[in-house]
Amino acid sequence: MGFFDTFKLSRLKEGLTKTRDSLVAKVNRLVFAKGKIDKEFLDQLEEILISCDVGVDASSRILDNIKEKAKSHKYESPEELDELVRSEIAENLFQTSHDVDDPFQLVSQNKPYVIMVVGVNGVGKTTTIGKLAYNYKSSGKKVLIGAADTFRAAANEQLEVWAKRADVQIIQQMQGSDPAAVAFDTVQAAKARETDIVIIDTAGRLHTKTNLMEELKKIKRVITKVVSDAPHEVLLVIDATTGQNAIQQAKQFNDAVGLTGIVVTKLDGTAKGGVIFAICNALKIPVRFIGVGEKIDDLQPFNSKKFVEALFEKEQP
Repeated sequence: MGFFDTFKLSRLKEGLTKTRDSLVAKVNRLVFAKGKIDKEFLDQLEEILISCDVGVDASSRILDNIKEKAKSHKYESPEELDELVRSEIAENLFQTSHDVDDPFQLVSQNKPYVIMVVGVNGVGKTTTIGKLAYNYKSSGKKVLIGAADTFRAAANEQLEVWAKRADVQIIQQMQGSDPAAVAFDTVQAAKARETDIVIIDTAGRLHTKTNLMEELKKIKRVITKVVSDAPHEVLLVIDATTGQNAIQQAKQFNDAVGLTGIVVTKLDGTAKGGVIFAICNALKIPVRFIGVGEKIDDLQPFNSKKFVEALFEKEQP
């Protein structure tokens, strides 16, 4: 049985309630109020998509596809039109996502498998690391966390709490220590202990943005000195509630350290879940995980089909 055969779809549906009430409910009202595709309909649909942070580019592509299909089919009933709009929004996500059956069961000869986690302060980076560690540990992996955010006073303490919750080991040094040295020591320790997974925390703020990006580059270089093909993953954690600002953050981090995936947190607390579409469309970097709650098991691997199913679930009469 695959991972998504037991996927917590009900928890995902609950976590997307605000986005569903905003995006899907508005689209539904528009479809059944208008009942036909005309300029006014398309203008209003575009306004809805952009207001829900689907993004200008993704919205334009959805509208272009709807207009193209309307040329060959009249879509005379609201039900037909509703199905068209839903399918085009869903298709936009399918085309730009990279679903993985179970990312916690890594098929790799690399040991340790090194994951570097980046992101600005306040996005839920520490929480995400704790949840990742918990999931990898639950899947039978030996996990080690490196507390390389030595700039922020409470970072070590918070990460230590999450390490205890996940029941995994942690490497940490005094506040103000060289973050790259912490990363180096962590990966070396992981090699000595035959650890499966290493997760390296990093700073989300320094005195200037330039300093931060240069530090992240240094951490990445140091990791490579210990394991030549590491880090194997560079995950950016972004907060869904920030909407389009998240895309700009992603571009900056990608330019600095080359992202392999994105974690979108706090989807349960926002009506801006449409930012998933904008991210997939603008960055072509896969969304790997989504956060739909505060519990330790509320970090879920992102699956576009399950996401769309949860988002567009029709209410039962």
